[in-house]
Amino acid sequence: MSLEYLLSILGPMLEGTKTTIWLFLLAIVTSIPLGFAFTFMVRSRIKPVAWFAGAYIYVMRGTPLLLQMLFVCFGLPVIPGIGEYLVMDRFVAACVAFTLNYAAYFAEIFRGGLLAIDKGQYEAAKVLGLSRWQTTTRIVLPQMLRIALPAVSNESITLIKDTALLYAVAVPELLHFAQTAVNRDFTIVPFVLAGVLYLLMTLVLTVLFKALERKFKFE
Repeated sequence: MSLEYLLSILGPMLEGTKTTIWLFLLAIVTSIPLGFAFTFMVRSRIKPVAWFAGAYIYVMRGTPLLLQMLFVCFGLPVIPGIGEYLVMDRFVAACVAFTLNYAAYFAEIFRGGLLAIDKGQYEAAKVLGLSRWQTTTRIVLPQMLRIALPAVSNESITLIKDTALLYAVAVPELLHFAQTAVNRDFTIVPFVLAGVLYLLMTLVLTVLFKALERKFKFE
């Protein structure tokens, strides 16, 4: 193994890493707000809304992300009557699948954060004359976010690793280029390099979330 060989495979793998990072960013930015929405839908007093949100979370958490991604990529386009309008670029389809899947997990994380808040907080807010909106935005959400942050951190690290599933739908991400180099050169070095790149990405996330935890005085 020479430095020249490492540099020759590093270029394509860094290109694949860009795709990995883009998917992560798009999925995290869209799934967290959607997860918030489903958290409050589950707690809705309107039974059909709560039932729909609960069923959605159950299905998305109870079936593999890979199956969901394959369904969005290859299943939706063959639905009779509307399939032709549901054809998407594979990267876009993967983003949709990741967003829908992780929204369910974040919804449960946020729900757990809400359940951890003492009921006395709500009673105190009522005594102070705060409206339901003021109670939610000023008292409930800040505490929920502090409680949920460690779990959000863990789920985000899982997300960056799950981006390797793009390989299953032929989107050229980091693992795709590593596998290509292994098949061509008959060496495991590209896999090792891919592992190092994944570790670097998760390290950045870990440091970022640790800083957020310190800011919110978890330590």
